[in-house]
Amino acid sequence: MAETKSDLLAGLGGEQRKPAAAPKPASRALPRPELSAEAGYTAADIEVLEGLEPVRRRPGMYIGGTDEKALHHLFAEVIDNAMDEAVAGHATFIAVDVGADGSVTVTDNGRGIPVDPHPKFPGKSALEVIMTTLHSGGKFDGKVYETSGGLHGVGVSVVNALSERVEIEVARNQKLYRQAFSRGHRLGDLEEVGPVHNRRGTRIRFLPDAQIFGAEARLKPARLFQMARSKAYLFSGVEIRWTCPAEMLAGVENVPEKTTLHFPGGLKDYLASSLAGRDQVVEIFAGSHRKAGGHGGVEWAIAWTDDGEDGFVRSYCNTIPTPEGGTHEQGLRMALLRSLKGYADLTNVKRASILTGDDVMAGTVAMLSAFIREPEFQGQTKERLATAEATRIVEAAVKDAFDHWLSASPQQANKLLESVILRGEDRLRRRQEKDVARKTATRKLRLPGKLADCSQAGSKGSELFIVEGDSAGGSAKQARDRATQAVLPLRGKILNVASAGADKLAQNQQLADLLLALGCGTRARYADTDLRYDRVIVMTDADVDGAHIASLLMTFFFRELPELIRHGHLFLAVPPLYRLSHGGTTLYARDDAHKDELLAKTFKGKKVEIGRFKGLGEMMPQQLKDTTMSPAKRTLLRVEIAEEGREGTRDAVERLMGAKPEARFRFIQDNAAFAGDLVDI
Repeated sequence: MAETKSDLLAGLGGEQRKPAAAPKPASRALPRPELSAEAGYTAADIEVLEGLEPVRRRPGMYIGGTDEKALHHLFAEVIDNAMDEAVAGHATFIAVDVGADGSVTVTDNGRGIPVDPHPKFPGKSALEVIMTTLHSGGKFDGKVYETSGGLHGVGVSVVNALSERVEIEVARNQKLYRQAFSRGHRLGDLEEVGPVHNRRGTRIRFLPDAQIFGAEARLKPARLFQMARSKAYLFSGVEIRWTCPAEMLAGVENVPEKTTLHFPGGLKDYLASSLAGRDQVVEIFAGSHRKAGGHGGVEWAIAWTDDGEDGFVRSYCNTIPTPEGGTHEQGLRMALLRSLKGYADLTNVKRASILTGDDVMAGTVAMLSAFIREPEFQGQTKERLATAEATRIVEAAVKDAFDHWLSASPQQANKLLESVILRGEDRLRRRQEKDVARKTATRKLRLPGKLADCSQAGSKGSELFIVEGDSAGGSAKQARDRATQAVLPLRGKILNVASAGADKLAQNQQLADLLLALGCGTRARYADTDLRYDRVIVMTDADVDGAHIASLLMTFFFRELPELIRHGHLFLAVPPLYRLSHGGTTLYARDDAHKDELLAKTFKGKKVEIGRFKGLGEMMPQQLKDTTMSPAKRTLLRVEIAEEGREGTRDAVERLMGAKPEARFRFIQDNAAFAGDLVDI
């Protein structure tokens, strides 16, 4: 048995003491609430809100507030019920009539709200229960509606609670029924008006309550018309008949007094009208996928714009707008990205590895409508879809159709893929420039080590010579005017940016040095005021290799800094290929044709010493200055972009410098005779 502390002390001869008792805390009387306060809070203070009173007390919990958006949400709830009848196949038309008194009437030719007695509420019809009881309706179990605008069962009852007056007519079983309500309470029993023929469905007229929304609040015809038209686009099988009195349309544009809204093309029709006059990369990609019963149905229309304006995605679930997106938009995004990447793998376009969902969706204008059983929304106003299954349904439907579209239209597919890749490369470029800007924000700009900068502070009149190799760079540095001329040597042939991906461009040190020396940014971030030199002069050897390097540099400027060219800053130097000497006369020829011309006109059969320069590095600095760098004696070629043939220029650069060698091979074959003529010359 283990010894205790007291046992150990006893064994060692120490005095054994009992542990001292802990001191008792001083007693302190707790304050007692006054009996009068207790008596002031009794069962009588506990309120029980019955019926629709909670809606009138706290409308923001049900429709998001009492502003203009919430006011028009009442109309959305009523027309959504009519649309559910249409989508379920029971109604073919919906009529929307705007009243001069500020009321709105919505009529459908569906089955009509049931009017028989409700089994759980003796003495009340199903219609009255639906209108006066929260969480009542026929959309909970999926038997009556395969898909519908919501499951909360608070839609039309909330409209009743927040309206000064609601009048309902139901034509069902060839009989007409009518009942009126005010601020959530019935004004009388359900009335059987009498027999009707050739009519069925529900008609609801409501007048929003000024006590809730304010005396000046009015439903706006323009907004109501837009909402009604969007419903017609969303379901091509419905016809919406619109009527609005002329006095309500004073000062309102593009809203007719009377019209019928019916769009057989659905979302594609809407997108085509919205994009009128805008540049598009490819034709509209539209389609639909529907299953029996409507559950899991998806409709879409997508276009990629090329005008620099922002795109948008407008999504809907069971014809309910979801302005904050949700899981169905995630499915669309994933489908487009995976299809494009799959097509890129199939066609061996490795540059597509950088693509993200943002690249695919940038500039995208899309309409998406999903039909989901028992959808889950964030909030009663249903602005964001939260149903996880919607992602899988939309992705599967859109991806399968998009895969077929890409395979069937390779020309369109290649154009779209190239456009999306350029966006991805631009994104990486912006991120790199942002990183550089962040790194240099706290320290002085460090120019490339091989740059021999000019001493002039301003850019006006200054020049940057881009030369190939350190040898040519050494001669150019000695031949330059140090005050206004800078020299940047490059090592050999630079990266071909037309065939390389953005990741390789970002890692290329030579191009990074060149951009750092220029200081003006690239593409959309180009700033002409930040350009450090007035002229940028490409100075390469006067041979085939030099011409190739000059072509690579021009491709770089065309792809990454087109505005630099448009502002007239890019030039090509024209160095000589031959030196002709006789007696005290020395002339320089830029090519064979020029040499022959000088021999015939100037020397006229005299014995001439002809020297051929192997490169700029072999020229004496004074020779390079006199022939190529001195503004008084040199010849410069300004590089320009023919704006009227801009697309042709872009296609030519892509064909001759791009990633597809077969395009260059075809060009060589087509121009073989021309090349032979040049050789003969």
